[in-house]
Amino acid sequence: MSILIDAESTFIIQGITGREAVTMTRELLDYGARVVGGVTPGRKGRDVHGVPVEDTVRALTEQMRVDGSIVAVPPAFAADAVLEAIEAGVKLIVVVTERIPRAQVARAIEYASQEGARIIGPNCLGVISPGKSKMGGIGGAADATRRAFVPGVVGVMSRSGGMTTEIANALSEAGLGVSTAVSIGGDAMIGSTYAELMPLFEADEQTQGIAIYSEPGGPMEAQLAAHMAEHGSRLPVVAFMAGRFMDEMPGMRFGHAGTIVEGRADTTADKIARLEAAGIAVAERIEQIPALLRERIEGAA
Repeated sequence: MSILIDAESTFIIQGITGREAVTMTRELLDYGARVVGGVTPGRKGRDVHGVPVEDTVRALTEQMRVDGSIVAVPPAFAADAVLEAIEAGVKLIVVVTERIPRAQVARAIEYASQEGARIIGPNCLGVISPGKSKMGGIGGAADATRRAFVPGVVGVMSRSGGMTTEIANALSEAGLGVSTAVSIGGDAMIGSTYAELMPLFEADEQTQGIAIYSEPGGPMEAQLAAHMAEHGSRLPVVAFMAGRFMDEMPGMRFGHAGTIVEGRADTTADKIARLEAAGIAVAERIEQIPALLRERIEGAA
């Protein structure tokens, strides 16, 4: 099994005629993903690598089943693109666009919640269920993706798109592999947090452990720790916390828009303490994650 997507998932790309989206389309098709259409207003009748282009999302959803949409449009139009997809009945939206105004992101997330849809991102690389499908630019070219993301038993969640691949590669080389990996997004406000995705992994029989890449700033680690403390988990969880040096640099940003340390609760020291108190092991280096997970998975068997 997997979460969010599988081999039968069909999806579209909004903004498909943009330069980066054209490349993404080729990579997705080469991986075997079922990209069934694209949307760029005014470009109806064209195609991108054989994928038909329409002016609106509804023009596609009225013709075929569309399980998800990748939003790859400029920041000024991205929130409206998300709303359009949800209004047309799409239930999974992966937003790769960054620098979307926070108020617009909040509006899109609220609307998605009302309509029973899920947003991944913004400012993310997407989702992959290795050997089945992927949505977004995660992993890059198909051959590189297959090398880094080997099907396996560990779910991956990461605020960094690039580090999603680094962790997956480490897990694959160690023989554990990946069930589903989610690049959740590096912005301060995102559609799906660690805590919100945990129940999906809990319900997935393929997943036997969780690897998390985290960064300073934001409340997501505290939310995950609270979730684990309240609900527990059948899955051992190992996290890596980047940017420990930032504890001495309050107010500075590290990497992503969401990594701004605004108070003690945002520091790496506080986050590590919260995670460990909730039973989550914290690795000091990325390469330690596979061994820590293997030890805990075997101990739980």
